[in-house]
Amino acid sequence: MTTTTADVYDEQGHALDSLTLQLQGCGGVAAFDGPIRTIQCFRDNALVRRVLATPGDGSVLVIDGGGSLESALVGDVIAASAVAHGWGGLVINGAIRDRAIIGTLSIGVKALGTNPVRSSKEGTGEIDLPVTFGGVRFMPGAHLWADGDGVLVERIAGERPTAA
Repeated sequence: MTTTTADVYDEQGHALDSLTLQLQGCGGVAAFDGPIRTIQCFRDNALVRRVLATPGDGSVLVIDGGGSLESALVGDVIAASAVAHGWGGLVINGAIRDRAIIGTLSIGVKALGTNPVRSSKEGTGEIDLPVTFGGVRFMPGAHLWADGDGVLVERIAGERPTAA
């Protein structure tokens, strides 16, 4: 990403939503952008592991973990798989683990926080459907920009602006 979120907002503000959650930057890449893919899951990262082991083609995986900090949805092994498969970044409404190692990887990661507890591996959840958190509706295929200032999301035509 060569343009900051502030510059993107100045150019396209009317067509963007801004995430109100103050996510922590956890990856080795501070700024990232790409088309959105989504997963909705709760304390179960089997789908996350499966999706991040497929070609990402620069996409950003938005994981709605319901805001739970009780267990981690991404650790170093899953994050390394995302790097190996060409994912552009991860935005997680939940926790990660192995933060020190993830911080050395060539991927952008934004998360609510950390917890060393593993999540379950049952495979519950849903892939590539709209998810909403932090005042933003994340639509698969829409574009996302993230950096130290925050996260911006392209509003798909016909979508109403979300309330902050």
